Amino acid sequence: MHPPVAQSISIKRNIVQKMSDEHVISGTIFYGDEPRLIEGYLCVKDGIITEVGTDSAVDATLDGLVTPCFVNAHTHIGDSIIKDPPLSDLDSLVRPPNGLKHRVLGESLAADLKDAMHGTLNDMIRTGTCAFCDFREGGIEGASLLVDALATYTYASGGLNGMIMGRPQHPERPGNSELDDLVEVCNGIGMSGVNDVPFEVLQVASRVARRAGKLFAIHGGEKDISDISKSIELEPDFIVHMTHASETHVKQLVDADIPAVVCPRSNFVTRVGSPAHPPIARMLEMGVTVAAGTDNVMLNSANMFSEMEFLSKVYGLEDRQVFNICTLNGARVLGLAEQLGSIQEGKQAKIMVLDKRSSNLSNSHNMLASFVRRGRPDDIKTIIT
Repeated sequence: MHPPVAQSISIKRNIVQKMSDEHVISGTIFYGDEPRLIEGYLCVKDGIITEVGTDSAVDATLDGLVTPCFVNAHTHIGDSIIKDPPLSDLDSLVRPPNGLKHRVLGESLAADLKDAMHGTLNDMIRTGTCAFCDFREGGIEGASLLVDALATYTYASGGLNGMIMGRPQHPERPGNSELDDLVEVCNGIGMSGVNDVPFEVLQVASRVARRAGKLFAIHGGEKDISDISKSIELEPDFIVHMTHASETHVKQLVDADIPAVVCPRSNFVTRVGSPAHPPIARMLEMGVTVAAGTDNVMLNSANMFSEMEFLSKVYGLEDRQVFNICTLNGARVLGLAEQLGSIQEGKQAKIMVLDKRSSNLSNSHNMLASFVRRGRPDDIKTIIT
Protein backbone atom coordinates (compact mmCIF):
# COMPACT_ATOMS: atom_id res chain seq x y z
CA MET A 1 0.00 0.00 0.00
CA HIS A 2 1.34 3.43 -0.89
CA PRO A 3 0.94 6.21 1.68
CA PRO A 4 -1.89 8.65 1.09
CA VAL A 5 -0.69 11.28 -1.37
CA ALA A 6 -2.12 14.75 -0.94
CA GLN A 7 -3.53 16.74 -3.84
CA SER A 8 -4.65 20.26 -2.82
CA ILE A 9 -5.41 22.63 0.02
CA SER A 10 -7.14 25.90 0.83
CA ILE A 11 -5.21 28.28 3.03
CA LYS A 12 -5.13 31.95 3.93
CA ARG A 13 -6.06 34.57 1.32
CA ASN A 14 -7.41 31.80 -0.93
CA ILE A 15 -3.93 31.64 -2.42
CA VAL A 16 -4.49 28.02 -3.48
CA GLN A 17 -7.14 27.16 -6.03
CA LYS A 18 -8.26 23.75 -7.23
CA MET A 19 -8.88 23.83 -10.97
CA SER A 20 -11.73 21.32 -11.29
CA ASP A 21 -13.23 23.13 -14.29
CA GLU A 22 -11.58 24.75 -17.31
CA HIS A 23 -9.53 27.90 -16.78
CA VAL A 24 -7.19 30.05 -18.85
CA ILE A 25 -4.08 31.67 -17.37
CA SER A 26 -2.04 34.24 -19.27
CA GLY A 27 1.27 36.01 -18.82
CA THR A 28 4.96 35.15 -18.88
CA ILE A 29 5.14 31.35 -18.80
CA PHE A 30 8.16 29.21 -17.89
CA TYR A 31 7.37 26.61 -20.54
CA GLY A 32 9.00 23.22 -21.03
CA ASP A 33 11.90 21.41 -19.45
CA GLU A 34 14.61 24.02 -20.11
CA PRO A 35 12.50 26.21 -19.44
CA ARG A 36 11.70 28.67 -22.24
CA LEU A 37 10.00 31.95 -21.37
CA ILE A 38 7.02 32.72 -23.58
CA GLU A 39 4.35 35.40 -23.51
CA GLY A 40 1.08 33.57 -23.90
CA TYR A 41 -1.51 31.47 -22.14
CA LEU A 42 -2.20 28.00 -20.83
CA CYS A 43 -5.45 26.12 -20.34
CA VAL A 44 -6.15 23.94 -17.32
CA LYS A 45 -9.00 21.43 -17.25
CA ASP A 46 -9.67 19.10 -14.33
CA GLY A 47 -6.19 19.70 -12.97
CA ILE A 48 -4.34 18.95 -16.24
CA ILE A 49 -2.54 21.38 -18.55
CA THR A 50 -4.38 20.89 -21.84
CA GLU A 51 -2.94 23.65 -24.02
CA VAL A 52 -0.12 26.22 -24.09
CA GLY A 53 -0.05 28.95 -26.73
CA THR A 54 1.24 32.41 -27.62
CA ASP A 55 -2.02 34.21 -28.39
CA SER A 56 -2.07 37.33 -26.20
CA ALA A 57 -5.73 38.12 -26.92
CA VAL A 58 -7.26 35.28 -24.89
CA ASP A 59 -9.85 35.88 -22.18
CA ALA A 60 -7.87 34.77 -19.12
CA THR A 61 -9.06 34.00 -15.61
CA LEU A 62 -5.63 34.84 -14.15
CA ASP A 63 -2.49 36.57 -15.32
CA GLY A 64 1.08 36.95 -14.11
CA LEU A 65 4.37 35.08 -14.05
CA VAL A 66 3.47 31.40 -14.44
CA THR A 67 5.94 28.83 -13.09
CA PRO A 68 5.88 25.20 -11.99
CA CYS A 69 5.72 24.65 -8.25
CA PHE A 70 8.80 23.47 -6.36
CA VAL A 71 9.86 19.90 -5.60
CA ASN A 72 11.60 19.69 -2.23
CA ALA A 73 13.63 16.52 -2.68
CA HIS A 74 14.83 16.04 0.90
CA THR A 75 13.20 16.97 4.18
CA HIS A 76 13.04 15.88 7.79
CA ILE A 77 9.78 17.44 8.95
CA GLY A 78 9.55 15.35 12.12
CA ASP A 79 11.93 17.72 13.88
CA SER A 80 9.57 20.64 13.23
CA ILE A 81 8.91 20.30 16.94
CA ILE A 82 12.30 21.81 17.86
CA LYS A 83 13.02 24.76 15.59
CA ASP A 84 16.23 26.74 15.91
CA PRO A 85 18.02 25.16 18.88
CA PRO A 86 21.49 26.42 19.84
CA LEU A 87 23.78 25.57 16.95
CA SER A 88 26.44 22.94 17.40
CA ASP A 89 28.38 20.47 15.28
CA LEU A 90 26.63 18.09 12.89
CA ASP A 91 26.90 14.97 15.05
CA SER A 92 25.60 16.70 18.18
CA LEU A 93 22.59 17.98 16.29
CA VAL A 94 21.41 15.12 14.09
CA ARG A 95 23.50 11.95 14.26
CA PRO A 96 21.58 8.89 15.48
CA PRO A 97 20.93 7.70 18.06
CA ASN A 98 21.97 10.41 20.52
CA GLY A 99 21.96 13.65 18.52
CA LEU A 100 19.64 16.38 19.77
CA LYS A 101 17.06 15.68 17.08
CA HIS A 102 16.75 12.02 17.98
CA ARG A 103 16.54 12.71 21.71
CA VAL A 104 13.73 15.20 21.20
CA LEU A 105 11.85 12.93 18.80
CA GLY A 106 12.07 10.10 21.31
CA GLU A 107 10.80 12.25 24.16
CA SER A 108 7.93 13.99 22.34
CA LEU A 109 4.29 12.96 22.33
CA ALA A 110 2.94 11.66 19.03
CA ALA A 111 0.18 14.28 19.00
CA ASP A 112 2.71 17.08 19.43
CA LEU A 113 4.90 15.71 16.64
CA LYS A 114 1.92 15.50 14.30
CA ASP A 115 0.82 19.06 15.11
CA ALA A 116 4.31 20.34 14.35
CA MET A 117 4.38 18.44 11.06
CA HIS A 118 1.00 19.92 10.10
CA GLY A 119 2.52 23.38 10.49
CA THR A 120 5.36 22.54 8.13
CA LEU A 121 3.05 20.95 5.56
CA ASN A 122 1.04 24.18 5.52
CA ASP A 123 4.23 26.21 5.20
CA MET A 124 5.44 24.16 2.25
CA ILE A 125 2.19 24.79 0.41
CA ARG A 126 2.20 28.51 1.19
CA THR A 127 5.74 28.77 -0.17
CA GLY A 128 4.99 27.02 -3.45
CA THR A 129 6.01 23.39 -2.94
CA CYS A 130 3.87 20.76 -4.65
CA ALA A 131 5.91 17.64 -3.82
CA PHE A 132 8.42 16.62 -1.17
CA CYS A 133 10.37 13.57 -0.06
CA ASP A 134 10.70 13.08 3.68
CA PHE A 135 13.14 10.84 5.52
CA ARG A 136 10.92 9.84 8.44
CA GLU A 137 12.52 8.65 11.65
CA GLY A 138 10.89 6.41 14.23
CA GLY A 139 10.17 3.21 12.37
CA ILE A 140 6.60 2.25 11.54
CA GLU A 141 5.16 4.54 14.20
CA GLY A 142 7.11 7.52 12.91
CA ALA A 143 6.16 6.87 9.29
CA SER A 144 2.52 6.37 10.25
CA LEU A 145 2.41 9.81 11.88
CA LEU A 146 3.22 11.44 8.55
CA VAL A 147 0.90 9.09 6.65
CA ASP A 148 -1.91 10.16 8.99
CA ALA A 149 -1.00 13.84 8.69
CA LEU A 150 -1.11 13.68 4.90
CA ALA A 151 -4.39 11.75 4.98
CA THR A 152 -6.30 14.54 6.71
CA TYR A 153 -8.80 16.37 4.53
CA THR A 154 -6.68 19.51 4.32
CA TYR A 155 -3.98 17.71 2.33
CA ALA A 156 -5.80 14.69 0.91
CA SER A 157 -8.15 16.98 -1.02
CA GLY A 158 -5.26 17.86 -3.30
CA GLY A 159 -2.07 19.78 -4.02
CA LEU A 160 0.81 18.34 -2.01
CA ASN A 161 2.47 15.07 -3.03
CA GLY A 162 4.22 13.58 -0.03
CA MET A 163 6.73 10.77 -0.51
CA ILE A 164 7.74 9.07 2.72
CA MET A 165 11.07 7.30 3.12
CA GLY A 166 10.91 5.26 6.32
CA ARG A 167 13.74 3.74 8.31
CA PRO A 168 13.81 0.99 10.95
CA GLN A 169 13.65 2.02 14.57
CA HIS A 170 16.33 -0.57 15.38
CA PRO A 171 18.72 -0.59 12.39
CA GLU A 172 21.34 -2.57 14.26
CA ARG A 173 19.34 -5.76 13.64
CA PRO A 174 20.16 -7.27 10.21
CA GLY A 175 17.16 -8.84 8.49
CA ASN A 176 14.85 -6.81 10.66
CA SER A 177 11.26 -7.65 9.68
CA GLU A 178 10.46 -3.99 10.28
CA LEU A 179 11.88 -3.28 6.83
CA ASP A 180 9.17 -5.41 5.22
CA ASP A 181 6.54 -3.53 7.20
CA LEU A 182 8.03 -0.17 6.20
CA VAL A 183 7.83 -0.81 2.47
CA GLU A 184 4.15 -1.66 2.91
CA VAL A 185 3.51 1.79 4.40
CA CYS A 186 6.13 4.02 2.77
CA ASN A 187 7.30 5.02 -0.70
CA GLY A 188 10.74 3.70 0.12
CA ILE A 189 13.51 3.38 2.67
CA GLY A 190 15.74 6.34 3.53
CA MET A 191 18.71 5.49 5.74
CA SER A 192 20.99 7.69 7.81
CA GLY A 193 24.46 6.76 6.59
CA VAL A 194 27.13 4.11 6.22
CA ASN A 195 28.93 5.33 9.35
CA ASP A 196 25.75 5.11 11.42
CA VAL A 197 24.31 1.73 10.41
CA PRO A 198 25.98 -1.66 9.84
CA PHE A 199 26.66 -2.10 6.13
CA GLU A 200 24.96 -5.49 6.01
CA VAL A 201 21.78 -3.84 7.33
CA LEU A 202 21.96 -1.26 4.55
CA GLN A 203 22.39 -4.02 1.99
CA VAL A 204 19.30 -5.78 3.34
CA ALA A 205 17.35 -2.50 3.33
CA SER A 206 18.31 -1.89 -0.29
CA ARG A 207 17.21 -5.39 -1.31
CA VAL A 208 13.91 -5.12 0.55
CA ALA A 209 13.10 -1.78 -1.09
CA ARG A 210 13.95 -3.00 -4.58
CA ARG A 211 12.01 -6.23 -4.14
CA ALA A 212 8.96 -4.16 -3.23
CA GLY A 213 9.46 -1.79 -6.17
CA LYS A 214 10.16 1.11 -3.82
CA LEU A 215 12.94 3.70 -3.57
CA PHE A 216 16.12 3.27 -1.56
CA ALA A 217 18.20 6.31 -0.63
CA ILE A 218 20.89 7.24 1.87
CA HIS A 219 22.83 10.21 3.23
CA GLY A 220 26.44 10.32 2.05
CA GLY A 221 29.41 12.65 2.15
CA GLU A 222 27.77 15.18 4.45
CA LYS A 223 30.52 15.48 7.08
CA ASP A 224 33.51 14.12 5.13
CA ILE A 225 34.40 11.62 2.39
CA SER A 226 34.56 8.55 4.63
CA ASP A 227 31.14 7.13 3.71
CA ILE A 228 30.83 8.12 0.05
CA SER A 229 32.31 5.08 -1.70
CA LYS A 230 30.28 2.64 0.38
CA SER A 231 27.14 4.71 -0.23
CA ILE A 232 27.70 4.49 -3.98
CA GLU A 233 28.37 0.75 -3.68
CA LEU A 234 24.79 0.32 -2.45
CA GLU A 235 23.53 1.72 -5.79
CA PRO A 236 20.77 3.79 -4.19
CA ASP A 237 18.15 5.66 -6.17
CA PHE A 238 19.78 8.86 -4.92
CA ILE A 239 22.30 10.06 -2.35
CA VAL A 240 21.58 13.04 -0.11
CA HIS A 241 24.26 15.71 0.42
CA MET A 242 27.50 14.59 -1.30
CA THR A 243 28.96 17.71 0.29
CA HIS A 244 32.54 16.49 0.16
CA ALA A 245 32.42 14.49 -3.06
CA SER A 246 35.69 14.39 -4.98
CA GLU A 247 36.08 14.34 -8.75
CA THR A 248 36.38 10.55 -8.53
CA HIS A 249 33.17 10.30 -6.54
CA VAL A 250 31.32 12.49 -9.02
CA LYS A 251 32.47 10.27 -11.88
CA GLN A 252 31.25 7.24 -9.94
CA LEU A 253 27.83 8.87 -9.61
CA VAL A 254 27.76 9.49 -13.35
CA ASP A 255 28.84 5.94 -14.19
CA ALA A 256 26.23 4.45 -11.85
CA ASP A 257 23.54 6.96 -12.88
CA ILE A 258 22.93 7.97 -9.26
CA PRO A 259 21.42 11.44 -8.68
CA ALA A 260 22.49 13.73 -5.84
CA VAL A 261 20.15 15.75 -3.64
CA VAL A 262 22.02 18.71 -2.18
CA CYS A 263 21.01 20.68 0.90
CA PRO A 264 23.29 23.74 0.84
CA ARG A 265 21.64 25.88 3.52
CA SER A 266 21.68 22.92 5.88
CA ASN A 267 25.35 22.26 5.16
CA PHE A 268 26.23 25.83 6.07
CA VAL A 269 24.22 25.75 9.29
CA THR A 270 25.96 22.56 10.42
CA ARG A 271 29.34 23.99 9.36
CA VAL A 272 30.19 21.33 6.82
CA GLY A 273 29.50 23.32 3.64
CA SER A 274 31.28 26.03 1.65
CA PRO A 275 30.92 27.68 -1.78
CA ALA A 276 32.86 24.68 -3.14
CA HIS A 277 31.12 22.01 -1.07
CA PRO A 278 29.04 20.40 -2.38
CA PRO A 279 30.67 20.68 -5.83
CA ILE A 280 27.35 21.38 -7.54
CA ALA A 281 28.69 23.05 -10.67
CA ARG A 282 31.09 20.18 -11.30
CA MET A 283 28.35 17.61 -10.73
CA LEU A 284 26.15 19.31 -13.30
CA GLU A 285 29.03 19.70 -15.74
CA MET A 286 29.83 15.99 -15.53
CA GLY A 287 26.21 14.94 -15.97
CA VAL A 288 24.86 14.20 -12.49
CA THR A 289 21.17 14.90 -11.98
CA VAL A 290 21.15 17.33 -9.05
CA ALA A 291 18.05 18.18 -7.02
CA ALA A 292 17.73 20.18 -3.80
CA GLY A 293 16.10 19.82 -0.41
CA THR A 294 15.69 21.98 2.66
CA ASP A 295 16.64 19.13 5.05
CA ASN A 296 15.86 19.44 8.77
CA VAL A 297 13.07 21.85 9.69
CA MET A 298 14.84 22.07 13.04
CA LEU A 299 17.56 24.07 11.26
CA ASN A 300 15.95 25.59 8.14
CA SER A 301 12.51 26.54 6.92
CA ALA A 302 10.97 24.37 4.21
CA ASN A 303 10.86 27.44 1.94
CA MET A 304 12.32 26.53 -1.46
CA PHE A 305 12.52 30.20 -2.48
CA SER A 306 15.22 30.53 0.18
CA GLU A 307 17.04 27.43 -1.05
CA MET A 308 16.88 28.68 -4.63
CA GLU A 309 18.32 32.11 -3.82
CA PHE A 310 21.08 30.55 -1.71
CA LEU A 311 22.04 28.18 -4.52
CA SER A 312 22.18 31.04 -6.99
CA LYS A 313 24.21 33.48 -4.95
CA VAL A 314 26.60 31.18 -3.10
CA TYR A 315 27.34 28.63 -5.81
CA GLY A 316 27.32 30.89 -8.86
CA LEU A 317 25.16 28.59 -10.96
CA GLU A 318 23.27 29.59 -14.07
CA ASP A 319 19.69 30.66 -13.43
CA ARG A 320 18.23 27.81 -15.50
CA GLN A 321 20.36 25.30 -13.62
CA VAL A 322 19.10 26.56 -10.27
CA PHE A 323 15.52 26.65 -11.51
CA ASN A 324 15.65 23.03 -12.67
CA ILE A 325 17.43 21.87 -9.50
CA CYS A 326 14.47 23.15 -7.50
CA THR A 327 11.71 21.93 -9.83
CA LEU A 328 12.10 19.36 -12.61
CA ASN A 329 15.25 17.65 -11.32
CA GLY A 330 13.54 16.93 -8.02
CA ALA A 331 10.63 15.40 -9.91
CA ARG A 332 13.07 13.30 -11.95
CA VAL A 333 14.84 12.02 -8.84
CA LEU A 334 11.54 11.05 -7.22
CA GLY A 335 10.06 9.46 -10.33
CA LEU A 336 7.43 12.18 -10.74
CA ALA A 337 8.68 13.94 -13.88
CA GLU A 338 5.90 12.54 -16.06
CA GLN A 339 3.35 14.22 -13.79
CA LEU A 340 4.91 17.48 -12.58
CA GLY A 341 8.06 19.61 -12.32
CA SER A 342 7.60 21.60 -15.53
CA ILE A 343 4.82 23.26 -17.48
CA GLN A 344 3.88 21.07 -20.43
CA GLU A 345 0.70 19.82 -22.04
CA GLY A 346 -0.51 16.64 -20.37
CA LYS A 347 1.16 17.28 -17.03
CA GLN A 348 -0.64 18.05 -13.79
CA ALA A 349 -1.28 21.75 -13.24
CA LYS A 350 1.00 22.24 -10.25
CA ILE A 351 1.57 25.91 -10.96
CA MET A 352 2.34 29.20 -9.23
CA VAL A 353 1.13 32.51 -10.62
CA LEU A 354 3.27 35.37 -9.34
CA ASP A 355 2.67 39.11 -9.51
CA LYS A 356 5.15 40.55 -12.02
CA ARG A 357 4.25 44.02 -10.77
CA SER A 358 5.00 43.35 -7.11
CA SER A 359 7.43 45.72 -5.43
CA ASN A 360 9.95 42.88 -5.50
CA LEU A 361 9.63 41.73 -9.13
CA SER A 362 8.72 44.95 -10.95
CA ASN A 363 11.36 46.49 -13.26
CA SER A 364 12.95 43.10 -13.86
CA HIS A 365 15.28 42.91 -16.86
CA ASN A 366 15.24 39.09 -16.79
CA MET A 367 12.23 37.42 -15.23
CA LEU A 368 13.90 34.02 -14.87
CA ALA A 369 16.84 35.61 -13.07
CA SER A 370 14.51 37.63 -10.85
CA PHE A 371 12.45 34.58 -9.94
CA VAL A 372 15.56 32.57 -9.07
CA ARG A 373 17.52 35.28 -7.29
CA ARG A 374 14.85 37.28 -5.49
CA GLY A 375 11.49 35.52 -5.74
CA ARG A 376 9.55 35.34 -2.45
CA PRO A 377 6.37 33.71 -1.23
CA ASP A 378 4.67 37.10 -0.95
CA ASP A 379 5.04 37.49 -4.73
CA ILE A 380 2.61 34.59 -5.21
CA LYS A 381 -0.87 35.60 -6.36
CA THR A 382 -2.28 32.10 -6.72
CA ILE A 383 -1.21 28.48 -6.55
CA ILE A 384 -3.03 26.19 -8.97
CA THR A 385 -3.57 22.54 -8.04
